[in-house]
Amino acid sequence: MKKVVVNKKSKTINKLRYINKPNLEELIIDSNKKPVIPAVKDDKWLKKCLISDCKIVYVLYGNICTIASIVQQIKDAGKIALVHIDLIEGLSSKSICVDFLKKYTRTDGIISTRPQIIARANALGFISIQRFFLLDARNYDNVKKHVRENSPDIIEVMPAGLFKMISYVLEEIDTPLIASGLVLDHCDVSGAIKAGAFAVSTTNCDLW
Repeated sequence: MKKVVVNKKSKTINKLRYINKPNLEELIIDSNKKPVIPAVKDDKWLKKCLISDCKIVYVLYGNICTIASIVQQIKDAGKIALVHIDLIEGLSSKSICVDFLKKYTRTDGIISTRPQIIARANALGFISIQRFFLLDARNYDNVKKHVRENSPDIIEVMPAGLFKMISYVLEEIDTPLIASGLVLDHCDVSGAIKAGAFAVSTTNCDLW
């Protein structure tokens, strides 16, 4: 599988981040071995994921009462827990919700579309993944703008089947990229990886 390609400058940035975020390096290495990241949206899918050989888990469900337990199950299974904070019921769009996850859960990383959430996640030492929907030219331009301003560790682009757009994005930025959304089969996975993504996240459990 193609490894993440970075220039000298981004390698320096990544090495510095690895010092403060050791799970970030682990995430990259594990994804090079197994590029499909399971995304779970309910307890049934979580249980299936926990007995799989995946090392990284996207959490796309939960609320302020259950998220600590969900994350704990993932950590007890020896996996990296990445929480999509925008989808957790009861958490606001304000950056204080990142502090909540830091204080009350064992979350490794934060996924969000919101710049202020990414900034706070970086400040607290979380792996930060900023999600972008590539719907038009304006969204495409926003990727470069937000990467420059917010410095996410990883960007996630949707949908995963836009292979040309993945290549175009990676020509403009040095940040590692995960593709997700509408992943229907192994061809979508291999196409995204070939385009330059280092991993593909999906709720399609047949691909886990």
